[in-house]
Amino acid sequence: MLITGGAGFIGVNAADKFCSDGWKVSVLDNLSRRGAKENLEWLTSRHDVSVVEADIRNSTLMEKSLSEMKPNVLLHLAGQVAVTSSVEDPSTDFDINARGTLNLLEAVRKFSADTFFINASTNKVYGKMEDLDVRELDSRYVYSTLTKGVNEERPLDFHSPYGCSKGVADQYCIDYARIYDLCTVSMRQSCIYGPRQFGIEDQGWVAWFCIAAAMGEPITIYGDGKQIRDILYVGDLVQAYEAAIDNMERVNGRAINIGGGPANTLSLLELLSMLKNESGTKLMVNKSDWRPGDQKVFVSDITKARKFMNWNPTTSLETGMKALIDWTLQHKALFV
Repeated sequence: MLITGGAGFIGVNAADKFCSDGWKVSVLDNLSRRGAKENLEWLTSRHDVSVVEADIRNSTLMEKSLSEMKPNVLLHLAGQVAVTSSVEDPSTDFDINARGTLNLLEAVRKFSADTFFINASTNKVYGKMEDLDVRELDSRYVYSTLTKGVNEERPLDFHSPYGCSKGVADQYCIDYARIYDLCTVSMRQSCIYGPRQFGIEDQGWVAWFCIAAAMGEPITIYGDGKQIRDILYVGDLVQAYEAAIDNMERVNGRAINIGGGPANTLSLLELLSMLKNESGTKLMVNKSDWRPGDQKVFVSDITKARKFMNWNPTTSLETGMKALIDWTLQHKALFV
């Protein structure tokens, strides 16, 4: 198995689990993200993994890696992950997310056609969904009618350069299954959280709030704080990857929502309240304008994942959040 972005938060959690299950794992990462080197050091202290320091924007290196490894599974997690960064520098965002993914697909097509390609996509491909009726409650917004959340039949409406670049990658993966007979799946992931997440203000909001609360740093709320997401514990996400591998013929060529679903939703204000109760101290909170492309509500309908992969989240919000908060408090030295 080859995991791109293997030194990232999701990558090391996935690599750790697959190594523990007896897989031979290689990780490919350019080590540019905050916490990547620390994550990689933790992973290599636990397992014998092959490490390739490379950038997916380098098509020559990607072709060389795939021609040599010919992995049975390629878990593609590498990417530019912040909407704000994409707005500031859309060209780099495109080069990483769109061109980088195409480089990998081409390398697989040319040199490793039997590889199962799992693409980490995003719910941002659905856009702002401003046509959906949303109700405002005391601490959150909710859909007026979509009790199960948004399903994969929802028209794509890329919003923000990040949504565009990830949407391009999402559609290329699906089309390469059709046109070139590769085995691919695009997993439209919702908010993922858990241990070893070095969240920052621009990305990984659940982890960032926990880090800021632990370090006594100010937290900025963009918008009114009532926007909600379905959040998914990283261990459940890795189980979804395993389920996709076990059912690769059934998921081939599909886009599948992977998130916490209606049972695991959280607003920014609700997370602040949870952290305040946990710490017993007053948090420093600032307010700012809404961010471009921010959805008031996004909740994944995960019916398709149940149907084709027999997968369902098993970690409750309370259990998952406790694991993240505990890890953050135990590793405060990493965030100084």
